[in-house]
Amino acid sequence: MIRKFLVLFAIITSILLNINAQGLKLLDAKDAVYGAMRTEMYIPLLKNKAVGVVANQTSIMDNGTHLIDTMLSYDVDVVKIFTPEHGFRGTADEGASIASGVDEKTGIAIVSLYGKNKKPTAEQLQGLDILVFDLQDVGCRFYTYISTMTYVMEAAAENNIPVIVLDRPNPNGFYVDGPVLDKEHASFVGMHCVPIVYGLTIGEYALMVNGEKWLNDSIQCDLTVIPLGKYNRNAIYKLPVKPSPNLPNWEAVYLYPSLCLFEGTDVSVGRGTVMPFQVYGHPDMSDSFVFVPRTAEGRRAPLYADKECHGKNLINYAHRYRKNDKKLNLSWILDARSQLKNDEKFFNSYFIKLVGVYDLQQKINSGMPEDEIRSSWQTGIDNYLKIRDKYLIY
Repeated sequence: MIRKFLVLFAIITSILLNINAQGLKLLDAKDAVYGAMRTEMYIPLLKNKAVGVVANQTSIMDNGTHLIDTMLSYDVDVVKIFTPEHGFRGTADEGASIASGVDEKTGIAIVSLYGKNKKPTAEQLQGLDILVFDLQDVGCRFYTYISTMTYVMEAAAENNIPVIVLDRPNPNGFYVDGPVLDKEHASFVGMHCVPIVYGLTIGEYALMVNGEKWLNDSIQCDLTVIPLGKYNRNAIYKLPVKPSPNLPNWEAVYLYPSLCLFEGTDVSVGRGTVMPFQVYGHPDMSDSFVFVPRTAEGRRAPLYADKECHGKNLINYAHRYRKNDKKLNLSWILDARSQLKNDEKFFNSYFIKLVGVYDLQQKINSGMPEDEIRSSWQTGIDNYLKIRDKYLIY
């Protein structure tokens, strides 16, 4: 009897430990307290100062009020708005040119930080006493909001302007995975030697960039991070506003780190459909799922516009998130490469820039098994984790 009890106890314990180890939650972003909502921590720092704000459509409070309107209600002197890729309202397509202008509601000047002007100039910063940064990141190295933040911090340091980063949840903050970028492949879609999925909130990332002296000439900015409240690192967060036009829901955000690898190939990720970054396919693949990309706002000239693509619908995979491994899923790109093995144009010139390393393309082309590809990343990930640990707030 005792032996049976011990065996039963061991089984139950094992099950509970496994559940606890997996334990991934799906939460509403409002379950956390945004840095922007903690006005008592940053509004006093803005009084009697000329303020510049880096913001877009994601810069909202828990009631949907925009940060700019909230700051104006506190009589903060917001004199300039800086906005990243996709524009202030977040409707411009990936890679589209963004023009500067004026916010129609408030009359405040807007400066685009995308296109040729990715870094604020000294002239654009002239007269500002402080900068506030508030953008919703999705936790991937190639998502450009962290690159915009780096340039803002760099420009601020060069012009002796303090920066306040209002932290927000990372919807993919529950894991770290992918090859660490080789510095020779640094670009606006990957500025720092971190894995594709880096497991930090944008505030923590700012602390790391500053602390590791990754800004130009190893300068550091006067940085303050307003932390989140009630943040759960082991959670997927449903964002209240699309962070960009082709990430319309939590499923797309969850699948984005893995599916974005296809952006460096001739395989469609569903741009031009109602399920961007939730499907993948190609006219010459043999899968039963079919979709047809169409041109529309935020999906300018999608790949294979008006052509029938065959591939996979991954929405059910996303809904099984509790059972999925907490890592990039390479099986999809390996599957597509296998089906299109005679496609000499499968990879385009963007792939190496996107993944940040030279040899991943070669490994996929050679048919190297997924576990061997992963093992080649591990040393880089282990070294990165030692750096990351220094900047964890939560």
